[in-house]
Amino acid sequence: MTNTGTMTNTQRVNIGKQHPAAYRTLIALSTEVGSSAAAAGLDPLLVELLKIRTSQINGCSFCLRMHSRDALEKGENPDRIAVLPGWEETGYFSETDRAALRLTEAITRVADGHVSDEEYHAAAATLSADQISAVAWLATVMNAFNRVAITSRYTVTG
Repeated sequence: MTNTGTMTNTQRVNIGKQHPAAYRTLIALSTEVGSSAAAAGLDPLLVELLKIRTSQINGCSFCLRMHSRDALEKGENPDRIAVLPGWEETGYFSETDRAALRLTEAITRVADGHVSDEEYHAAAATLSADQISAVAWLATVMNAFNRVAITSRYTVTG
């Protein structure tokens, strides 16, 4: 990701408001994907962590704040959120968590390797077909939301 590290005051079109039907469709897709993730047996806390990790990679402060708060409200351990960028080097995450995080990262960084066979097989060794699909859809939808918020420069202030 190229990031200049500086916010500008450049006025942006809020693409969600400019095309509200498209945004509502994205929200409906997100709701369906959430239902699919639950039906596949993915822990709701893991779902939030996957959203946070995607948003960390993409640098989406709006979605990071939203999903960190959601995770905490659902009972997530703040330490797991704090160490999420270094998940591979901690004992905080189960094998299912690790498989889902690995796949989510590969999908989010698709330009870096097109979800390699190695990454896919690592996920498939732990996750069911339903879980792989749910994780892939979660990553896809979260990447879309990140792009909407970043492009529109959703405001994040303290």
